[in-house]
Amino acid sequence: MPALETSAAGLILWAVLGYLLGAVPFGLLLSKLLGLGNLREIGSGNIGATNVLRTGSKAAAAATLLLDAAKGAVAVLAARALAGGDAAQVAGLAAFLGHCYPAWLGFRGGKGVATFLGLVLALAWPVGLACCATWAAAAGITRISSAGALAAAVSAPLWMLVKGFGGMVLLGVVLAALVLLRHRENITRLRAGTEPKIGQKS
Repeated sequence: MPALETSAAGLILWAVLGYLLGAVPFGLLLSKLLGLGNLREIGSGNIGATNVLRTGSKAAAAATLLLDAAKGAVAVLAARALAGGDAAQVAGLAAFLGHCYPAWLGFRGGKGVATFLGLVLALAWPVGLACCATWAAAAGITRISSAGALAAAVSAPLWMLVKGFGGMVLLGVVLAALVLLRHRENITRLRAGTEPKIGQKS
């Protein structure tokens, strides 16, 4: 647990701000802006970078990845600068929840992987880099994005311990559990051997 430095009202404020930032659906907005179609009707219907890639636009997918990661990072950095480490963790978690469950999209958002990586990088860059490396290794070996996401998420609490960020382990466990929850259908397909490869159109 992080040391409590911020008042309850302050933490609630940062939770709200983090949620609002995280709930900006960049994948959906970019797809519409670039005339790539309705992302809800493409591939998995997800609003994240992996599904944007299925439109055939690598540039749009890369932009979505960076912007979704930036949501988590900006929420963390702003809260840390203006409040403290506890507020940073709350804002980061709220940004992740905003991406996954945006109110204005019927709480049907993305799976949160890019936002997860962005907020972890901002909280503790050694842990973030380790998680990114874990994602890259697992995704590179399997050619399956969800396999990389699951490996990165599950490894996060372990990396936090190894890298000396024990005060973030609880957050890491919560984020890992949420990523697993958001990927439950992917886990079913992985077990069945039917999960699509990176860039494969559904």
